[in-house]
Amino acid sequence: MELGIGRRARPIEVHVGHCYAIGKRHRAVSREQALAALAEGIRACAHRRPDTELGVL
Repeated sequence: MELGIGRRARPIEVHVGHCYAIGKRHRAVSREQALAALAEGIRACAHRRPDTELGVL
């Protein structure tokens, strides 16, 4: 999961672990956390499509 800028940065995008487009501000999350983030409206990376890989679409 890629985070925004700042001390209390909120997630801004969900990536797949091997994505080349992930930025420097990221952290690993569980499958359940990634699904919850997508359900809350956090966008999925357009390069590796974690939503498709997780079976959301």
